[in-house]
Amino acid sequence: MQLTESQTAFRDELRSYLEREVEPVVDEADQEPFTREEMVTYVKDLRELGVGFDPETAQQFFGDLRRFAIVSEEISYVWPSLNVGLLMSFPAVFVEYAAEVTQENQLSKLQTGECIGSLAVTEPEGGSDTARPRTTARREGDEYVLEGQKTWVGNAPIADVSLVVAEDEESGAQDMFLVDRAYSDYEAETLDKLGWKAVNNGRMYLDGVRVPAENKLSAIIGSALRDGNHLTDVVPFPESVAELFFEQKALNATFSFMRTGMAYMSVGIMQAAFDETVDYVTERSTFGKPIAEHQLVQEKLYDIRVNLETSRQLSRRALEALERGSEDARLVSSMAKGYTAEKAVEATSDAIQIHGGEGLKTENRLERYFRDARVMPIPDGTTEIQKLIVGKELTGHSAYK
Repeated sequence: MQLTESQTAFRDELRSYLEREVEPVVDEADQEPFTREEMVTYVKDLRELGVGFDPETAQQFFGDLRRFAIVSEEISYVWPSLNVGLLMSFPAVFVEYAAEVTQENQLSKLQTGECIGSLAVTEPEGGSDTARPRTTARREGDEYVLEGQKTWVGNAPIADVSLVVAEDEESGAQDMFLVDRAYSDYEAETLDKLGWKAVNNGRMYLDGVRVPAENKLSAIIGSALRDGNHLTDVVPFPESVAELFFEQKALNATFSFMRTGMAYMSVGIMQAAFDETVDYVTERSTFGKPIAEHQLVQEKLYDIRVNLETSRQLSRRALEALERGSEDARLVSSMAKGYTAEKAVEATSDAIQIHGGEGLKTENRLERYFRDARVMPIPDGTTEIQKLIVGKELTGHSAYK
């Protein structure tokens, strides 16, 4: 990926922060889910580098998709959980244009980097079926009342606002609703899982949760535009990307963005595993010579590096499609997410195999790389779903009605 001088300087500054503040603590910190205080600390730190969701920083961060890709890869090289916790907060950007009561409750926190967000899509009964949410939104006067459950929601137990996918009972259409927990709270429980251990994934119980009518996402965008704002003020992406929110379903456009970030996450994990493995094979000796001289070790190094390079190039293609606002953005981002996630699992598994018994030790980071990689093929649409999306984009025929 070609970077400008400014983008290169940003990458170097981010790397320096990660090496100084995150690298020394990651092994211990990854053992438990983020508390709200921990997540706020990291969000505020990264905001100082130009990564964040407040009105000023979001335009700078999301307005340059290459900076977004740099963040996804570089943070995931050190700690994928931090990247997920950070980027799952992006619904907080809508606070600025939400109902007046939500602005009163949350805007000051957003401006200081203390507003944590979450995106609630997956349901216990639906899994990957995001097109037909069972969560409903019933209009009652100036409010919507949400009923349903969501699961595997990143940041749910610690979030201040959550963007919830639900069916509007009045129109029968899918929409998203910005839940302000200070206005109407929900119950949430933290889930334990194989990888991404520090991400505070949770299950949400939406039992009569009330949302101001102005907090329906289509209403947030429509109201902001009527007030004279540009679309890119509300959805702080380059104009070509923001237009995808009009041309596609808002959720599909969101997923194209998220899946591109997931692809770069996989690249970051693979790069970390590869670097550690190259160091190991030049230091470790068996049968009287460095294991780097064994043919089968070199074969596995070849496999890891090829997986890494092909994944990096496909991720770049997805990024470029987003930058252009291409009609192929959904197709290529699904290809990139599906392919790179599977290759991350293969690459980290090969790295463990090269390390032999050493790779199985829990104090060795390879086991964390593998666990984090193994999560990648499932969130934001499983690999199987990515294949069906690509099939539909190629043929115009859906296999998952």
